[in-house]
Amino acid sequence: MSNLKINLEPRSIAACPNPELPPDLKQAFKNQTLQHQVDVYQAAATNDIILDLAPTGTGKTKAGLSVVHHNCDRNAIYIAPTNALIEQQTEAAEKFVRDTGLPHIVKAASAKDIKMWRDDLVGKRSGEKLYNVLREPATIFPECGGGRPLLLVTNPDIFYYATFFAYNKLDRGNIAAEFYNSFSTVIFDEFHLYDAKQLVSLLFYLALSKVFNYFQYKRKVVLLTATPEPACEAALKTLEQSGVRIARIDGESQTAHLIPSQTAVSLEIRKQLEKQPLIAEISNEVIKRLNDYPDQNGAVILDAKDTLNRIATDLRERGYANFCGRITGDTKNEQRQKAAQKQVILATSTVDVGFNFDREVDPARQNLDWLIFSTRDRFSFWQRIGRVGRVLGKKQTDIPSEAIAYLPEQAWEQGIENLDCSGGREALKQMLESLDCLKRPFLEIYWRSEAFLEIARPLVELEISLEKLPEESLVTQLYQTLQAVLGGKREWHFYRERIKLLKGAENISSQPVQKIQKEWKYIKGGQSFVMSYLRAYCPEDFEDIKSKRASIEDVELKIQKDRQLAENLKEYAKIIKESYAPLFRFRDSLFENVTIYDPDNLLLDEVGETNLDPIHLLRFYEFESDSDRLEITSRAEEPYSLAFSLQVDDLEEFKNIYLCKLFAFENCTIKRMLGDVVRPTPLIKEIEKQLIPGVIVSETAKNRWAIVRLKKQGLDCYPISVSSYDYPSPKQYTFFPSLSGILAIASAGVALKCPDDEEFWVV
Repeated sequence: MSNLKINLEPRSIAACPNPELPPDLKQAFKNQTLQHQVDVYQAAATNDIILDLAPTGTGKTKAGLSVVHHNCDRNAIYIAPTNALIEQQTEAAEKFVRDTGLPHIVKAASAKDIKMWRDDLVGKRSGEKLYNVLREPATIFPECGGGRPLLLVTNPDIFYYATFFAYNKLDRGNIAAEFYNSFSTVIFDEFHLYDAKQLVSLLFYLALSKVFNYFQYKRKVVLLTATPEPACEAALKTLEQSGVRIARIDGESQTAHLIPSQTAVSLEIRKQLEKQPLIAEISNEVIKRLNDYPDQNGAVILDAKDTLNRIATDLRERGYANFCGRITGDTKNEQRQKAAQKQVILATSTVDVGFNFDREVDPARQNLDWLIFSTRDRFSFWQRIGRVGRVLGKKQTDIPSEAIAYLPEQAWEQGIENLDCSGGREALKQMLESLDCLKRPFLEIYWRSEAFLEIARPLVELEISLEKLPEESLVTQLYQTLQAVLGGKREWHFYRERIKLLKGAENISSQPVQKIQKEWKYIKGGQSFVMSYLRAYCPEDFEDIKSKRASIEDVELKIQKDRQLAENLKEYAKIIKESYAPLFRFRDSLFENVTIYDPDNLLLDEVGETNLDPIHLLRFYEFESDSDRLEITSRAEEPYSLAFSLQVDDLEEFKNIYLCKLFAFENCTIKRMLGDVVRPTPLIKEIEKQLIPGVIVSETAKNRWAIVRLKKQGLDCYPISVSSYDYPSPKQYTFFPSLSGILAIASAGVALKCPDDEEFWVV
């Protein structure tokens, strides 16, 4: 398994010396206009969706913002993929608006920003605040007076919650209406980094814009990406076939007026190592480069935060702390600015988007001379290799750069050693596209197996709001468009009924037992939910009602008389609600983040507090906790493993009913292990939930290969021991918690069962 060395030729991009643009846009581009920027603006005049596929670091942000000029008196929204990028792109948008003389007021709208808006002016709830600001921005921003339009800069989380009716029930309809109606220009930045859930919300919005005729009223949607996802490209082609006008701008297709954009890169491809050898190898590489090339700047970008932090500690202990700055998702903005000025930047994927490695003293050559990085898929590969050797607008453009890329071991098993190392970028591109281990495995799987239940929620909300109006039929049309785009096979009425059931579960789970006994029929979705309960637990009663041998009034009487039955209904409602909860959460995590104090700079370059996933904390750190805070004391000498335990009433019943079934498990606990020894910590009791959703599978000789493959693809799974009072020794299984459970079963090609035994997998 030898390392591979390949020279990537320098890249150029076409300039546009005499751009056909309005004078105010020429002013904004300051006579440094690139051809793809002109093409994007011109394509927006006659198209609904514009894809700018120019390489990383070649001015796609300005290209996207230029489209606002076509709707210069109307609201616009810019969706930046991270909170750190919201701040940066807000500044970029403000400058662009200033330079062009556009009337827009630019406002950042991260969760933190929204929280800071004054409660006495726009309300206390996040959705209420956002709605009121969009409805009447001058309420809190006096500069918006006189009808000046708003350019809102936000993130995919808020966009998802707004368009998928996921805010508080008092606000969700209002805020969804504003997001559907308010924006005439919609810019999605770096959308190739979107996961399946984010792409579903994007495609939903595009389909809705088509079906509800927003494109006829000059709505323009700009998609910015250097590496488009093939599955998303296919979805856009389906929209194009339905009549949506789509323009694709390739920034490198022009051959006239070329100017350098990236230097030649000498790339070495290495096999991903185990953690300790990898830490030693990268640390030694960094030190060698600091010693051999003291005038060069470099970076290390890794997916694994713990590995990166250990490299930072190793370099500090070896006397190189002053040369290195660290940037992770935990790093606060002011610390990022300091870290970015160091000679070597150690970073996680947080720098993949929008972070330009700018220096306070701008060098004449590239900002990054060398780069060491890991990658899990070909999209992040090209994103990261595009970070080194950028020379657009630089005086010196001919100094070569160097890079080392660590690829998964499977790349060698799948034939990367056959790479034509004399073939440059095109040969490398074709090779990476052929490697299954560098594909995103769950995108199409997610669309085929779960997305329709997720998109059913906003569709039902739209249907309710349009009831008895002429536009009501558009909901079915929208569903059919999404069905064509995403590939689902169930009819709309199936999902409508499933959402009614889930709404019933959500509403009943929050009611006192007495109210359930008296009013369950009048609780929204209550009847659908009770029928689901009868189907799962009282099949004879269910069949009697279905065949009309009994009536719903008979069930009503039973619930009124039998408190235990009402209590069972409430417990079942909680299980249904929690089982499906991962589908309707934008960020899927098993536990909420915890705040920790880092006195020894194990996570941060400066002493302070940060938020951390408790799973990461439990696995990689020793810590102390008191009533006030958690404090990291040291790194674990060896990473801890985590294991779950589940207590059930009857083990045979569990095996027959609950294996390979989406469920929210009660009496499920988590253990921190070192080998076979349990290491107790009070933190576990603090974070454990009453119900933990997921799928438990039995690992057998027949399916072991599938479970190994799922682990390699990055799905979280843990050992779980299941015991009952009648079996003295627990049985061992594998637990895929939360959304990982749903994806695991869908990926393995098995029909996943819901708590009421309905088949979940749609294909």
